Amino acid sequence: MKKLADRLLHRFTNHETALNAGHHCSEGTDQGTSGLSHRKDHRMSSHGVHLHVHDRYVVMDNGILQVTLSKPGGIITGIKYNGIDNVLEERNKETNRGYWDLHWNEPGGKGIFDVISGVTFRVIVETEEQVEISFLRTWDPSLEGKYIPLNIDKRFIMLRGSSGVYSYGIYEHLKDWPGFELGETRIAFKLRKDKFHYMAVADDRKRIMPFPDDLCKGRCQTLDYQEASLLTAPCDPRLQGEVDDKYQYSCENKDLRVHGWISFDPPVGFWQITPSNEFRSGGPLKQNLTSHVGPTTLAVFHSTHYAGKTMMPRFEHGEPWKKVYGPVFIYLNSTANGDDPLCLWDDAKIKMMAEVERWPYSFVASDDYPKSEERGTARGRLLIRDRFINNDLISARGAYVGLAPPGDSGSWQIECKGYQFWAIADEAGYFSIGNVRPGEYNLYAWVPGFIGNYQNGTTVTVTSGCMIEMGDIVYEPPRDGPTLWEIGIPDRKASEFFIPDPDPTLVNRVLVHHQDRFRQYGLWKRYTDMYPNDDLVYTVGVSDYRRDWFFAHVPRKKGDVHEGTTWQIRFNLENIDQKANYKLRVAIASATLAELQIRINDAEANRPLFTTGLIGRDNSIARHGIHGVYMLYEVNIPGNRLVQGDNTIFLKQPRCNGPFQGIMYDYIRLEGPP
Repeated sequence: MKKLADRLLHRFTNHETALNAGHHCSEGTDQGTSGLSHRKDHRMSSHGVHLHVHDRYVVMDNGILQVTLSKPGGIITGIKYNGIDNVLEERNKETNRGYWDLHWNEPGGKGIFDVISGVTFRVIVETEEQVEISFLRTWDPSLEGKYIPLNIDKRFIMLRGSSGVYSYGIYEHLKDWPGFELGETRIAFKLRKDKFHYMAVADDRKRIMPFPDDLCKGRCQTLDYQEASLLTAPCDPRLQGEVDDKYQYSCENKDLRVHGWISFDPPVGFWQITPSNEFRSGGPLKQNLTSHVGPTTLAVFHSTHYAGKTMMPRFEHGEPWKKVYGPVFIYLNSTANGDDPLCLWDDAKIKMMAEVERWPYSFVASDDYPKSEERGTARGRLLIRDRFINNDLISARGAYVGLAPPGDSGSWQIECKGYQFWAIADEAGYFSIGNVRPGEYNLYAWVPGFIGNYQNGTTVTVTSGCMIEMGDIVYEPPRDGPTLWEIGIPDRKASEFFIPDPDPTLVNRVLVHHQDRFRQYGLWKRYTDMYPNDDLVYTVGVSDYRRDWFFAHVPRKKGDVHEGTTWQIRFNLENIDQKANYKLRVAIASATLAELQIRINDAEANRPLFTTGLIGRDNSIARHGIHGVYMLYEVNIPGNRLVQGDNTIFLKQPRCNGPFQGIMYDYIRLEGPP
């Protein structure tokens, strides 16, 4: 293993040098696509798609790659490509290479992990242009308690001249079947650990990764939870002293389009491309896992990460349901020896954009997946009315506007059962939401720079081929009076606040000087380092939230225990109206088993003026997210609670059973009387 690491390290250093010197991949010849793999697609397009059915396996082959699946299970056991007999880890069991899985439980029961294995194999389409195959697992009452009460149809598609394979799943719960809860469902790929060592999630999050052996006993130290490890004796000595944690590579749905791995010898890329978010739970800001040490690549359709149990859908007895997850595209590319393998990432991004443009796909055979002409569009303009900012209507530029299943204001961020479709408004506030599946929706929106959630309670009915003109829509963000002071930026995140440097012994070097530096491990501990005895004090007009407001309101560690913390906001008021109400608005970006108590000018008052009670199960502090499920609270402050001159608001977070309980604020504003 040490010799292998040395060879890889030498090869990687050469590739990095070449890249920095301006050595780039060759340009493609078709539609501006870069990468030699595309030209290989073109050369091999004369080779039709062939399906070989054997007793225990089926093989799809288009001359570019061969994909072998178990029969009738539908587990991907092998992918042959560019001289590599199998890019998946052959030392793993066949059921642990490329598979669909889920985590579920009966109502009130224990969680069950299930690698989904089909019981019936069918050929759906078989031509030289395309093969689509099905691996179906049906449910009946004899399986109650053993398998999730769903019919699950896993589909795989291979096209002529395509350097990859598509997969989607159709999940169906019939009316008379028992209820259940679904915690997670996804596709997972385990790649060869002797080949794939360079991982790319984003332009600024890509690197040589540790070997899976580095996470074994004797080579690492497990940190505050099992997913986080300090590398103490890694195979690659350059990684000595770094932290590895799969949650450092999480990504918001809106940005989670392509990620994967690169092999240097031979130069091959393996990429997971998700061309649409319509089937993902939780909307555009929901965070999900991507790729991590294994080497592992995931296509996560639904999970409770960064949200908790509020994101876990419960299906009742008597509740019919059907949903299509995917298709997603597994893309493989390659380049000639001498070209820089790191440019395979650039080619993967270009391929991703091409797949996004093709959505919705025309070649999917299932009637449960509507084609482009069977979908609808809704468009309009979103404006903002806030008379304390402008007497005229304000353009909602940059607003996220979406159609999601009917619910309450903001319900889209924990919605799991249906589909969501989102667009970003232009400079004038105009939006167009296209390729919407037929169905009934509400229109939702949120606007960076303004608090709250917009919801249009009118049901929007989308039909095949429709164009719905929504006209001008006016959002009035919550506000009762003029702003007396504010802390932060209302953008549903805590990233604008002070994010400390990590402990120098617990660093992931790819995140140093990174815009997502909040993903460094252990930042919650830095609060105790900075405030060992007294808590944070913020003085309006003097303090700067970018420097003086810690990004997470967490407990302080004292010896072997933790204690609750109380932050102060000090401010000066003149001309108090004792008979009027003032309004404190507190937008929370994330909370984990926390409580916010608010007291005015008396830190020791027996009863707080306001308490949220126990809130949140996001676990975003531990998992390096800068937000979770957004919450907005308003607190009425009677004028007689305030005094002329200096005042103090005390924000107490008393829950302290562990280091990860806490709150990340988005934005705080005090409003005067109207």
